[in-house]
Amino acid sequence: MYVTTIALAALWGAAVGLLVPRAAYRLSVAPEEPWRDRCPAGHALAGPARGWLGGPGRQDCATPGGPFTASLLTAPACAALAAATGGPRPELAVWLLGAPFAVVLASVDARVGRLPDVLTLPLAAAVPLLLGLAALLPYAMGSWIHSVLGALVLGGAYRLLHEINRDGFGLGDAKLAMPLGAALGWYGWDVLFFGAFAGFLLGSVYGIGLMVLRRADRSSAIPFGPFMLAGGLLGLLLGAFTALP
Repeated sequence: MYVTTIALAALWGAAVGLLVPRAAYRLSVAPEEPWRDRCPAGHALAGPARGWLGGPGRQDCATPGGPFTASLLTAPACAALAAATGGPRPELAVWLLGAPFAVVLASVDARVGRLPDVLTLPLAAAVPLLLGLAALLPYAMGSWIHSVLGALVLGGAYRLLHEINRDGFGLGDAKLAMPLGAALGWYGWDVLFFGAFAGFLLGSVYGIGLMVLRRADRSSAIPFGPFMLAGGLLGLLLGAFTALP
């Protein structure tokens, strides 16, 4: 069952990864601009659902990065989460459902430096709700109360950082911090701290690397969402592994 769960999680990650490129392409616009309604080749993308459900599309509609790039991230991430969780536990379903949204958010932030409300706000509500349902099921290994508190604490911390340094931390970061805090808080305060710290550490290393290469200076802004999400993934892996009996 353990190996089967990992294999199925990897297949899920590979499949949902195919839906990411077009969604990320559509959402990678400036805040005041509407979603893109045409592919790079100029073909119409009718209806918002097509951005998610259209898959990789035809060859002449391929979005930047190719249709399989995201799957190279989602498949191993989902497999690692399944391996760390130790089998088909209820919270694993929440992590797997959130994986494609996390990759879309990271991709959009890396491209245009924003985290769209159309994703962060629903996730802020959905993650605590789904974890609340998971807590009611057998074999769950986390705390829903800690999850809710984690969302409030990490979201509040990032909102404070935004007020202190608006050039360095956007409101989108604070909104993303809420579902991220809920996920990390599920496994306790130590995991919440580790995941948040890992995000800052990764972002700092990246920023220092850019300065060493003279591609940025101390005043340069970098998209922080991808590092928040990478730190969150590391925190979830640690939390799931250490929660095993």
